[in-house]
Amino acid sequence: MNLLTVIMLLLSFSSFAQENFPLGSRPAALANAYVMESDLWSVFHNQAGLGSYNHFAIGFHNENKFLLKESSLHALALTLPVKPGTIGFSYSYFGFEKYNESKIGLGFGKTFGEKFSAGVQLNFHRIFQPTEYGNRNSLSIEGGIQYKPVNSVTLGLHIFNPTGTKISAYERDTIPTILRAGLSYKPYEKLWLGLETEKTLDSELKVKAGVEYRLLESLFLRTGIVTNPIRSSFGLGYQISKISADIAFTRDETLGFLPHFTFRFQFR
Repeated sequence: MNLLTVIMLLLSFSSFAQENFPLGSRPAALANAYVMESDLWSVFHNQAGLGSYNHFAIGFHNENKFLLKESSLHALALTLPVKPGTIGFSYSYFGFEKYNESKIGLGFGKTFGEKFSAGVQLNFHRIFQPTEYGNRNSLSIEGGIQYKPVNSVTLGLHIFNPTGTKISAYERDTIPTILRAGLSYKPYEKLWLGLETEKTLDSELKVKAGVEYRLLESLFLRTGIVTNPIRSSFGLGYQISKISADIAFTRDETLGFLPHFTFRFQFR
């Protein structure tokens, strides 16, 4: 596949829009039903989760979206607890040197009592593309809330780009506005169940469901499914002390199973 073909393929996939990629292999294995979770990957899903994640941690994510090395997606996540809450930093990069999309985010989450948390994030978006198209830059905001009515249940709500910011003045150069709402339930310590809905302004409602089971002390089994279009996913997680590694596979009807890999180190 020559360079021009690769560039045109990526441009057609992106449609000149800055995607808000949901990242992290644990979320991917759970069909990204994750708006109600609280961990390092909350920087990409719901910054309210940062409020109850008081750990200094760093994580790296890699996936190959279209089975081309030129369309690899890489990401970095970092959390830093401070006295009023937790600061989150995120960076994602999709593409290669001739065409790429990147997003840098700086967020903050805080708890309000034992049951409620909220978070917000400012993002810088950049599309680098062939000279005749011109590069594009923009800012967006996102934020969310989480609520625990009881210890075993968590509700989450998140909105991305509520202001409808565009990546340029052209109508098709959009940054999507995305609303997500979900619920998780832990009937007992080893089992986690999640259900989420997602809606953008120009697409049908998606419903996502995920299940995680702790098979051994350090080993987790995960699976999920999402509608519109229907896609399935599964994965494994391994955690020992402060280090964890996760792998996931999401099934695309055209491309088959696509791999995701994540590594996280928690300093404290």
